Amino acid sequence: MTATDVSLIQKALKFAYKVHQIDQFQTRKGKAIPYILHPLSVANRLSRAGASGNEIIAGLLHDTIEDSTEKNKVAKEDLKKEFGSDVARMVNDVTEQDKALPWQERKEAALNHITNMQSDSMLVKSADVLDNLSDQIADYKVKGDEMFANFNAPKGKQLQRYRRLVDALEKAWPENPLLPDLKEKVGVVNKLWA
Repeated sequence: MTATDVSLIQKALKFAYKVHQIDQFQTRKGKAIPYILHPLSVANRLSRAGASGNEIIAGLLHDTIEDSTEKNKVAKEDLKKEFGSDVARMVNDVTEQDKALPWQERKEAALNHITNMQSDSMLVKSADVLDNLSDQIADYKVKGDEMFANFNAPKGKQLQRYRRLVDALEKAWPENPLLPDLKEKVGVVNKLWA
């Protein structure tokens, strides 16, 4: 990793922090922990998987378009200007494009989009899904089915979505270095949530 990569990663961290903390005081679903810990964890997973600097930056920024408020709206063009076209493309690839759609339609569109992604975007998506699964497994062990009160779909639909996501990622990119971890986590939720 170059000094430029490190500098851009630091810049991306500050950018993500501003979007997720200062203006929005975002927290993770049903938890009193700062939202910024999720993008940090995604970036860490990417780093451990041998990701490039741009992939790590996209991991830090992966929710900035989707979860920014009208007051502090982030667009793909903003990311392109600040971090380059590859980072902007990756973040846009993993962003739900129409938050006004019902949950099922949004998730279906995101699932169908996987086949159009380049492998770098799939890696970012994989790290995000892996982090979400890990959090949900830990939460479920503490809260049980109460955990699903914080979600837009019941347990069965969540489980089906994760199965389909991992299947789609495997079909699109069988060499994905995070695929074994994803399959292992889906196996865990199959047992826990069944």
